[in-house]
Amino acid sequence: SDVLVTQVSRLAELKGHEFILAAAAAMDSENIHFCFVGDGHLRRDIELEIARRGLGGRFHLTGLLAPEQIPAIMHATDILVHCSLREGLARTLPQAMLSGRPVVSFDVDGAREVVDADTGVLLAPKDVAGLKLAIETLAGSPELRARLGATGRARCMECFDHNRMVENIEKAY
Repeated sequence: SDVLVTQVSRLAELKGHEFILAAAAAMDSENIHFCFVGDGHLRRDIELEIARRGLGGRFHLTGLLAPEQIPAIMHATDILVHCSLREGLARTLPQAMLSGRPVVSFDVDGAREVVDADTGVLLAPKDVAGLKLAIETLAGSPELRARLGATGRARCMECFDHNRMVENIEKAY
């Protein structure tokens, strides 16, 4: 019955870990767990903030993982969040969607190319209340997660099909 919410990113400025921590601290549910995949110079600060907020039992930091381990992470997670404040098209969004997982992302840069109401939740940057609500709503509805995940997978299989991408690049040249 537990739900795993994951963010894959460097533990660095502008990646938005503080927004996830704030949303988690405002939640009453003990069955929602969080996983930060990645490493960086803010790791110790994030660990201290997790402890300060009393969230130690609900947060898991994996450190840096090899790229071949990311598919296992995507399949283990129930919801992928991406709270970066600056990003092109974060690789983690289509990776999660190809794994059939719904995504919650701040509406920055390229996120809206893949995230919409049919594949997940797109939020205004820094919207902690919206992030909390999106996570709780998705955590409470396996059916909604499955529907959004299936739509996201189908969309990304079409959009990121290597034959289609090569055709688009050839057209551009």
